[in-house]
Amino acid sequence: MQIEELQVEGLKHEYKVTVSAKDLDERLDAILTEFRATANIKGFRPGKAPLSLLRRMHGERAQGQLLQETMQETSAKLFEEKNLKPALRPEVDMEGDFEAGKDLEYTLTVEVLPEISVDGFKAPALERWVADIDDAAIDGFVERIASQQKSFKKAAKTAKAKEGDAVLINYVGRVDGEEFEGGAGEDFQLELGSGMFIPGFEEQLVDSKAGDNKVVEVTFPEPYQAEHLAGKAAEFTVDVLEVRKPSEAKIDDDLAKNMGFEDLAGLRESVKGQLEADNTGLTRAHLKRGLLDALAEEYSFEVPKGMVDLEFAQIWEQIKRDAIQSGEAKVEDFDGMDEPSDKEEADEFRAIAERRVRLGLLLSEIGVANNVEVTQEEVNRRVIEEARRFPGQEAQVFEYFQNNEEARAQLRAPIFEEKVVDFVIEQADLTDKSVSRDDLEAAVRALDEEEANPSKGKEKKKPAAKKAAAKKAPAKKAAPKKAAAKKAPAKKPAAKKATAKKAADK
Repeated sequence: MQIEELQVEGLKHEYKVTVSAKDLDERLDAILTEFRATANIKGFRPGKAPLSLLRRMHGERAQGQLLQETMQETSAKLFEEKNLKPALRPEVDMEGDFEAGKDLEYTLTVEVLPEISVDGFKAPALERWVADIDDAAIDGFVERIASQQKSFKKAAKTAKAKEGDAVLINYVGRVDGEEFEGGAGEDFQLELGSGMFIPGFEEQLVDSKAGDNKVVEVTFPEPYQAEHLAGKAAEFTVDVLEVRKPSEAKIDDDLAKNMGFEDLAGLRESVKGQLEADNTGLTRAHLKRGLLDALAEEYSFEVPKGMVDLEFAQIWEQIKRDAIQSGEAKVEDFDGMDEPSDKEEADEFRAIAERRVRLGLLLSEIGVANNVEVTQEEVNRRVIEEARRFPGQEAQVFEYFQNNEEARAQLRAPIFEEKVVDFVIEQADLTDKSVSRDDLEAAVRALDEEEANPSKGKEKKKPAAKKAAAKKAPAKKAAPKKAAAKKAPAKKPAAKKATAKKAADK
């Protein structure tokens, strides 16, 4: 094999590889010999057919295997000889068709991983936000639990419904004069202001009283889960049977017992434990972001463009999905768009992608240099978590990860990153800062939104589409359904200990 360096530009390397015809013939004979061992050819015992016959019968198949294996082996040898670490799969270009009896020549273009020096790495000094759990925080959480336990009591016939009240109604919906499936209900309790029905429905029942007959005119949002109703005007005839006033649950031992605790003190202790666990997670999330910001400021090195392109594509796809799901845009608004049409916005997202790639490579290098490893047991636990997400298909999930090394690597990567982050934080000089839980939650929520969708919170710009995005539709609501009459309008936690173990506002 001969290697000729054609170009080196930053992390991009280009080589011309030549494999002699003699070497190719020897490789082809070896492949045909393997074929001969299992070939069943009439007139010849297994393993005894001449290679010349096999060339005629299986030459095309053998040649395809020859080219694939030769390129793989010679590419790997090139990387080894040149001490290169490919960032992504290399591009291989073979000019023209390969002709038997001639040398194989192909061009290999590859981006390599940068050399990152972490010798003498020292963890940065970090500020750790800590929120103490006081009685006020516990009281607020318990009050939220109690608010979710509220019930409604029948009001006087002359009482007019206000927002926050509930109305017991019968209703029938029509589009273009025709009733539609799921558009009718009887004895349905609807809390006004809950957002349970499509936008505009509940507002038109404010000030109604028992015995009223209303005609409610609304327009289904676009997009809408029932596509045949999306964007269409509808008319509902509504009979108001009762107006009901909310009755808040009292915060006492009875409330706690209804939730599976011995008394109110037991409920408060459980709430305190959950808040402490939540605060630990919030503190760690905020601390991790501070670490990443410090590392991004300290380290600067070239990153492979191909990796940045892939990360940019993921960011853009997420932004498009969010815009479509929120109603800010339609699928067709993004037809043929691989990036925002606004250059400034595209540059901003690409900078974010570059930062993510750079930090990923840096954390990987720090982890390798400090012998951070992911155990098979840790990967297995993550596989089990994935399997639990697909009830009834656990066996298929296990088989998928067992037979797919790339899928296992995708599970291993975030575990490795978190272990590296923990390693660095353990070495860091930490200064604690006392903050309120609300401030800590708000800070982490803002970071999560920024990470999930870089365009959020930027009033000056929205995802730029070819044409003006559709005016933002109200949040998607379920169409009134007859079956819904059986549901309580207020979300109620299960009357078990597990309820208090979940943050009401998480």
